[in-house]
Amino acid sequence: MTHLLVAGKLHPTGVARLEALKSDGIKVTYLEEINEPSIAAHIATADALVIRTQPLSAATITRAERLKIVSRHGVGYDAVDVAALNARGIPLAIVSDVNSVSVAEQAMMQLLAGAKQAIRADRAVRDPSKWGWRNQLEQREISGRNLLIIGYGRAGQKLARMAAGFDMTVRAYDPYLQSQGWPDGPVDPVETLSEGLAWADCLSLHVPRGEKPVLGATEFGQMKPGMVIANTARGGVLCETALAAALSDGRVHAAGLDVFDIEPPTDDMALANHDNAILSPHIAGLTEEASERMALSCIENAMGALNGTLDPTLIVNKDALK
Repeated sequence: MTHLLVAGKLHPTGVARLEALKSDGIKVTYLEEINEPSIAAHIATADALVIRTQPLSAATITRAERLKIVSRHGVGYDAVDVAALNARGIPLAIVSDVNSVSVAEQAMMQLLAGAKQAIRADRAVRDPSKWGWRNQLEQREISGRNLLIIGYGRAGQKLARMAAGFDMTVRAYDPYLQSQGWPDGPVDPVETLSEGLAWADCLSLHVPRGEKPVLGATEFGQMKPGMVIANTARGGVLCETALAAALSDGRVHAAGLDVFDIEPPTDDMALANHDNAILSPHIAGLTEEASERMALSCIENAMGALNGTLDPTLIVNKDALK
C-alpha cells in the first residue's frame, strides 16, 4: 500500500484531499507537528513525504527506506539536506506559482507602511501624549519614487506591476535573468547592485538566502539616505545588525521584515527595539487563498511523483539526479 506522510498543518481543503486519498486506498499519516522527530517516527515506511518549514536532515533521510519524493509546502528548502536526497536519488519538489500574489502584496504593504511610518502613527493615536508626532512630517509618499527590486522572479514581477499603479519608477537587479533573458515589460535591469542602490529610494528583496547577505554594511553605505526596505524573501539576505544601525542613523527611513535570521526571533533581536521596523511572523505567503493553493499543490506533487505525472520543472534537484 502506498504511504503518504504529511508533516505540518494543512489548509482544510488540503485535509479534505487527504481524506479522499484514503478513500482511494492510500495510507495517509497526517502530523500537525512540524518537528523533525515527528517525521522520523514514520519515515521508514513512507513512499512520499510532504513537509512545511521543519528541517529534514541526512539522518532522517537515511531512515527513509522507501521514500521516492519529498514535496515542499512552499518554494523555499533551506532546511532540507538536498545533498542527502541527491545521494539517494530522491527528488525534491516545490509548489508552482501559488503564493507570488500574496508575497507581492505583503511587500507592497511593507513599502507603504514604511513610507507612512505606520507603527509610529498608530502609537500616536493610542498614546495621546504622542499626538503631536504628526507635525514632524515623517510620513512620506511613494508616488514618483524609484523602486529597486532585487530578484525579479514571479513575486518581483507582480510587485513591479503593483508599484506602477503608484507611479513608481521600477528597475530590477537579477544577474541570473540578465544572463538567461530578461522578461518582456517596462522594467529595465540595473547592471550592478551598487548602481541600483545609488539610484533607488525604495527596495524590495526577492532572492534566496546565500552564503552571505545581499545587503551588508557596505551595501547600506551605498544607499541614498532615507531608504525604505521590504524583505519578504528569506532571513539572512540582509544583515540585521547593519539594518538596525541604518534605522537608527536615518540611512534607512523604515523597513518591513517578514523573515529573520532566527525564527522565531530571540528576545535580544535588535530590530525589535525600532519603531520604524514593521515586523511580521513569516506570513507573506500564508494568506487564506495561498494556503489553500499550496496545500493542494504539495499533495498533488507528491502523488504525481509516484504516478509519473509530476511536472519536472517543479523538481529543484533534477540536474543532480541525472
